[in-house]
Amino acid sequence: MPPPAHASSAPEEVVRVRLDLGYDGTEFSGWAVQPGRRTVQGEIEAALGRILRLDPAPALTVAGRTDAGVHARGQVAHADLPVAAVEAMNRNRRKDAEAEPAGIAERLPGLFRSLAGVLPPDVRVHRLSVAPEGFDARFSALSRRYVYRVSDAPGGVDPLRRREVLWHPRPLDTARLNAAAARLLGEHDFAAFCKQREGATTIRELQRLDWVRGADGILAATVVADAFCHSMVRALVGSLLAAGDGRREVAWPGEVLAHAVRDSGVHVAPAHGLCLEEVRYPAPADLARRATLTRRVRTLHL
Repeated sequence: MPPPAHASSAPEEVVRVRLDLGYDGTEFSGWAVQPGRRTVQGEIEAALGRILRLDPAPALTVAGRTDAGVHARGQVAHADLPVAAVEAMNRNRRKDAEAEPAGIAERLPGLFRSLAGVLPPDVRVHRLSVAPEGFDARFSALSRRYVYRVSDAPGGVDPLRRREVLWHPRPLDTARLNAAAARLLGEHDFAAFCKQREGATTIRELQRLDWVRGADGILAATVVADAFCHSMVRALVGSLLAAGDGRREVAWPGEVLAHAVRDSGVHVAPAHGLCLEEVRYPAPADLARRATLTRRVRTLHL
């Protein structure tokens, strides 16, 4: 007897695609999809679904979920796309079927161009590529690099940069900022600077945290860690600003860290000064092993 019409067929062939992207977070309610709200993930997934004619749309996995108002220049995500849908999109785009490219990698430029035409101007995919074996945008990452930008100019921030630079109304001392920041480096329990999430660890390795004042007078805090917990960067910046302008002692942020509990004196810095600049990954041969290590439950070695 022939199989019933509803019998399952062979698994659909998919290709994992890496997306390198950036966005102005001002008009977004963060990265993650939220009902009734405009989000970066929602815009990109909807665009992919429209271009590839998929319902439901392909789901994205991201290197780091940014909060509402936070920007990104070097965000990374991946999606598992049905090969047949990518091929069909290319056939619809091309008049000459004989000239259709042979490999899936050669078909991605068509999807890339289509995304540029469909996505709104405050989110851009800079690069689209077939992900190496074992790649996971979130778990394969070695580190994330953020930059927080602050101006203490008496007259305020340049209006053309108001969406990416925080105005601080008190003069800031770069030496004090860096002296306070140095006390936070290394692997610690950053519970004092994180919003707790049930079942999630707050142990992180802060690899870099330093401040530089540019020729334009803007102070940039570069923050690098293997991963960040919710609101961590903005809470760190908030504590350092209090030390940098003299309202708190230089040692205070380190003392807050040592207590490992939320301190009401730590004010989370506004979102718009923060930008995700870069996500680093290991060599392709080490991607899967890195993802396995990242998934482990982390504890401090005392």
